[in-house]
Amino acid sequence: MSKVAVFGAGSWGTAFSIVLADAGNDVTIWARREDVCATINDSRENPDYLPGIELPPVITATHDPELALAGAEFVVLAVPSQKLRENLTQWADLIPRDAVLVSLMKGVELGTLKRMSEVIAEVTGAGPERIGVVSGPNLAMEIARREPAASVVACADDVVAKRLRDLCHSPAFRPYSSADVVGCELGGAYKNVIGLGVGMAVGLGFGDNTTASVITRGLAETARLATALGADPMTLMGLAGLGDLVATCSSPLSRNRSFGEKLGRGMTTEEITASTRMVAEGVKSCSSLLDLANRAEVYAPIVDHVHAVVEGKMTAADMLSSLIDRDTKSERD
Repeated sequence: MSKVAVFGAGSWGTAFSIVLADAGNDVTIWARREDVCATINDSRENPDYLPGIELPPVITATHDPELALAGAEFVVLAVPSQKLRENLTQWADLIPRDAVLVSLMKGVELGTLKRMSEVIAEVTGAGPERIGVVSGPNLAMEIARREPAASVVACADDVVAKRLRDLCHSPAFRPYSSADVVGCELGGAYKNVIGLGVGMAVGLGFGDNTTASVITRGLAETARLATALGADPMTLMGLAGLGDLVATCSSPLSRNRSFGEKLGRGMTTEEITASTRMVAEGVKSCSSLLDLANRAEVYAPIVDHVHAVVEGKMTAADMLSSLIDRDTKSERD
């Protein structure tokens, strides 16, 4: 049994805590709100994010980061990606020096254009052998219900990747290991933006041909950027690429697809954001991914158009028309 601290009591942080508990670990969740901690500890449920799901007894919650981190062998980070640096700066001095840091976040930091593992390294001083990422088709409610799922755990150090694989291998959750941190992180971040685009198409009333086209071209766009930044293109064909993309774009449980549907129906970004407590990471990351693509001189028409809709500079209908109207070319270009 390992002691694991999970920072973030949202839907995915809580669901992954269940996976860790089912795999035989002692899990402490840090939550920003004390009332969430009290509810988890007293009623064994996190009704704000995973209503109706009973949490295993080995999961406890605290608002005290020092208490959560005491003796932790693994520190799992599941806060919104754009809040990571701010939060991690407060916790960095409390993290045990030999703890492995694990990112569940799927985003690219605004301004710096750093992936989450790069932010973790910069703030904590941890080397690549102490930083891992989890990515794949991770719809939180399905995983919390213990429906069979698989994901990728990636770390530059193969031994640590295998430790992470063992850490979260539960009866319903099968992890595969990888050394391609770049590919896993960019696949996870980019699929959120493609999910927004697919949601817009659904919101506009279009069917499977349209959504399949956006998914497929979105995967090609993701692979162009990831490989330009050093990723293994085969990673994008696996769970952290195609697998995550299909789940995000196909399921009504996906926050990004649901957000995109509302954009397709004519709501503004501000109106949608005000109506929900859930974070659609693609709304923020589309800006940083577009900047990253421009810096790498990678052609990224979907993220460019989704960003324009999110910013209110284009309607969803105009976005799809503009993507269709572009000059034709070889599929491999």
